[in-house]
Amino acid sequence: MRILYFTRGYTAHDYRFLSALAGTEHEICYLRLELENVQREERELPGGIQEIEWWGGKELFSYRNSIRLMKDLERVISQFQPQVIHAGPIQTCAFLTAQSGYTPLVSMSWGSDLLVDAERDEQMTWITQYTLDHTQVLVGDCQAVAEKAHMFGFPNEHICLFPWGVDLQHFQPGRNFHLRKYLGWEENPVLLSLRSWELIYGVDVLIKGFAQAVQQEPSLRLLLLGDGSLREHIYALINEYNLEDKIHIAGQIPNQDLVHYYQAADLYLSCSFSDGSSVSLIEALACGLPGLVSDIPGNQEWITPGEQGWLFSTGMPESLSATILSAIIQRSHWQEMGRNARKTTERRADWQKNFKILLGAYDQAVQIKNASRNRL
Repeated sequence: MRILYFTRGYTAHDYRFLSALAGTEHEICYLRLELENVQREERELPGGIQEIEWWGGKELFSYRNSIRLMKDLERVISQFQPQVIHAGPIQTCAFLTAQSGYTPLVSMSWGSDLLVDAERDEQMTWITQYTLDHTQVLVGDCQAVAEKAHMFGFPNEHICLFPWGVDLQHFQPGRNFHLRKYLGWEENPVLLSLRSWELIYGVDVLIKGFAQAVQQEPSLRLLLLGDGSLREHIYALINEYNLEDKIHIAGQIPNQDLVHYYQAADLYLSCSFSDGSSVSLIEALACGLPGLVSDIPGNQEWITPGEQGWLFSTGMPESLSATILSAIIQRSHWQEMGRNARKTTERRADWQKNFKILLGAYDQAVQIKNASRNRL
C-alpha cells in the first residue's frame, strides 16, 4: 500500500510513527507542512522514507496560503497516487487534504486540535466540522478525543483509539546517580518537568507551585527541561522566587536521551491545561516514576490517585504545591507507585503492539472507500 504521511513538522512523535511505518511492507512518503520549530527531531528521517518537496514546508502555516497549498497538494497526490493519506493535525494537514477532495483520508488528532482548538472560534469550529465530514477514519490517543469527535457527529465505529505508547525496552526503571551526584542532589527529592514552555502546558503554574512548596520543604529540587516562547517569563519567575539554586535548567534534550533524566528523578510533573495520552507522562510511568499531573481527562486515563501518582486542580499553583507536599509525606509509597506505573504501561502502552492498530485503521479506511464506491 502507498501511504502519504502528512504532518505539521518533524518531531520525536513523527519519527516514532515514520520509523514504525518504515518497518512495514508499505511504501511511505512524508510531507511536512511547516518549517522546523523548537521541537524539531534531530534524528534523520528513517531509512526508506521519502520526503516530498512541495510548496509547503518552508514557513509557518497560514490560512491565507491554504488555496495555494491545497492546489500543490493535489499535484503531490497526482504524482504519488497514495492509496491512503494519513494527515494531522485536524485543522491544518487533515483540513487541506479534505479540501483536495482526496479519499480515503485517515485524520489523526494530536490531542489539543480537537480538545482545545476545535471550539476556539467560529472559523475553527467550521474547519473542524468540514474536516471530520470528509474523514473516513479518525485516529486518536484517548477517550476524550473520541468524545469530542462524537460531539461533531463523527461515527464512533470510524474512530480508532490507541495510546501512541513508548519503547518499553528503552524507557524502563533505573537510577541515574551520576546526574544527581553531579548536581549535589543525592539526598534531595527531585521533581522532573519536560513540557514545552508554552501557555497550554502551564510551566508558569509549575514554577509558582514549586516555589510555594519549597517554602515549606526547602530540600525540593526541580529538573526543568524544554524551551519555548515563554522563555523570558519563565526565567523571570525563577529569579523572582529565588529558585536558581533549586532548579537545574537542561534545555531541549533529544528524545532518546530523556531516559537518563527520568531515571534521575523521583516524581514527574505536568501542569498541562490540555492533553491526550501524553507521551512524556507515559515515558515517565514506564521508567517507574509516579506522576503528579493536572486533573484533566487525558491524564485521568493514566493516573488513579494513590496508585500511579496524584492529580491536582488544573491551573492552580496552590493545589500543585499542596499535592507536592502530600506526595513528599507519602515518600515511602513511591516505590510501590512506581511499580504500578510500570505495570500500567506494560499493559496499555507498548508501542510495538499499539502501532499495529494504526495499520488496521488504514485497512478500514480503504474498506469504507470501496464500500462507498460500490453503493454508487
